[in-house]
Amino acid sequence: MTPPTSHPPVTTHLLYLHGFRSSPQSAKARQVAQRVAERHPGVVWCCPQLPPSPREAMQGLQQRVAGWPRQGMAVVGSSLGGFYARWLALQTGCRAALLNPAAVPQRDLARYIGEHSAWHDPEQRFYFEPEFVDELAELADDIQRWLPDVATTPQSLYAIVSRDDEVLDWREMLAFCAGGDVKLLPGGDHAISDFDQHIDGLFEFLNLKG
Repeated sequence: MTPPTSHPPVTTHLLYLHGFRSSPQSAKARQVAQRVAERHPGVVWCCPQLPPSPREAMQGLQQRVAGWPRQGMAVVGSSLGGFYARWLALQTGCRAALLNPAAVPQRDLARYIGEHSAWHDPEQRFYFEPEFVDELAELADDIQRWLPDVATTPQSLYAIVSRDDEVLDWREMLAFCAGGDVKLLPGGDHAISDFDQHIDGLFEFLNLKG
């Protein structure tokens, strides 16, 4: 008797989370949004502008997805958004795809306390407060506390990691994605400038509704 084939769940609701100083206007966010619109018009798409406060960002995201079906939702996150996506996926039980995720943002962003401009709109400025680092540490503690109770598998987690990322340590990113299906790029950069060459693998994992 042939065992039944395991099919990945169909994603009907997709959330995209941008990185630090980024926005829904980032190149990767726009590429994903365009493909969803053109090939998967039946999918509920959400790519919000995230506030500087990690706690406020997570509270807002939880409210946004409160009515979403857990088996039918997935979250994609880039850089700091990848860290957020990991937290949200563990918290909700949904699937996640991480693009050069920030593995230890509470350490890395501690030196960025102060005023910053947004990458895609330099006139838009925000202040990264010292307490935001503490909020990131709390989210990191949540992840470590939840991990033993949630199995990470290639079906639940997908990641693209650039070995030559100039911002983040690829070894830390690999550890952060342990258990998942990780595509390790031999070169690349933090922005994944050749994202168009890897987007097919991302969408294969997401298995979006037509």
